Amino acid sequence: MRFVHLGLDPDFVDYEQAWQVQRDTHAKVVAGEEPDTVYLLEHRAVYTAGKRTEPQERPNDGTPVIDVDRGGKITWHGPGQITGYPIVRLPAPIDVVGYVRHIEEMMIRVCADFGVEAGRVEGESGTWIAADDRGPRRKIGAIGIRVSRQVAMHGFAFNCNPDLSWGEVIIPCGIVGAGVTSLSFELGRDVPVTEVLPHVEKHLADILPTLRPNRRVLA
Repeated sequence: MRFVHLGLDPDFVDYEQAWQVQRDTHAKVVAGEEPDTVYLLEHRAVYTAGKRTEPQERPNDGTPVIDVDRGGKITWHGPGQITGYPIVRLPAPIDVVGYVRHIEEMMIRVCADFGVEAGRVEGESGTWIAADDRGPRRKIGAIGIRVSRQVAMHGFAFNCNPDLSWGEVIIPCGIVGAGVTSLSFELGRDVPVTEVLPHVEKHLADILPTLRPNRRVLA
């Protein structure tokens, strides 16, 4: 498995450009021409909508949205957020839920490295902070994937220090009554992408090789 930094502050990556890179790499991984590859980057600010996005969940101010072929609903990508695209071959039989649980576990471990307790919410994907006196349950890491010909693409978005006002004009991930958060908000200090990136790489490198058929929860 190789890790590639596709573009980080100040070299933010256009979403359409990264999507084409994903498609090209996906085809090569499927053909056995390239190894499993994880792209890590920061996007220019953009809203993207997965296949399950409902009209009322889109921006209420006319902001443009890119419709994509991943699962999930609407979300935001932009500066201060680590977006990760693991282009990896999944073991057969394909266990999409198990793969998502592994990506969630990576983000839970990253939060733990910074002293932040995160976990899962029944019936929802992603990584969450429980409701407390600072606010309702809130998502710190989102997941939206696509699996084609046994190889996954798209991936996750983990909030380090983005401007969280993006969540005010959409229903993030289509979830009513929940919020969005970041490591910086939870810790009360600035936590830049450069500080978090080595932790993301370490835990991905530890977790992705443990994928097993029909394995739904990490031991």
